[in-house]
Parts: sequence; C-alpha cells; structure tokens
Amino acid sequence: MRFLVEITLYFSQLCLLLAMLCCALRLLRGPTAQDRVLALDTLWMIIMLFTLVLGISFASQVYFELAMLIALTGFVSTIALAKFLMRGEIIE
Repeated sequence: MRFLVEITLYFSQLCLLLAMLCCALRLLRGPTAQDRVLALDTLWMIIMLFTLVLGISFASQVYFELAMLIALTGFVSTIALAKFLMRGEIIE
C-alpha cells in the first residue's frame, strides 16, 4: 500500500511540474497583460498545491504552513493586479 502512495505522490509531482512549465511559458509569452495575470494566478496556485504534495511526502507540518502563506500572498497579489489592470492604480 505504501508503494502505491509513493507512486501516486511522484506522479502528482510530475503533473504539477508540467503544469508549472505551461504556466511559466504563458507568463513569458502571453500576448496580453490579462493572459499574464491569469498565468501568474494559476502558477501560484500550482506552487501551493506542489507544496502541499511535498508536505504529504515528507510528513512535515512546515510545508502546510508555507502553503497557507503562498495562498494568502497569491490571493492579495491577484486582487492588486486585477485592480491595477482595471483602473490603472492600486491605491486610491
């Protein structure tokens, strides 16, 4: 049973790394700013999920706390970027 869990964790890490690569390519080559913001939003979400998978793999609580910090920072940055794209300013 442990072997099946390890294989599943390695497979999920590989899938998340491929998703990170696709988002990074869209972030670098995105034709519009909206595409880049969407790629950045998806990228931080994938990084958070990758951190959670690492926390499960290593059975360490530090990774779960780090994932929470990544989620909070990513949410605030997405809101700030969306507001900047809509109005051209962040602070009113």
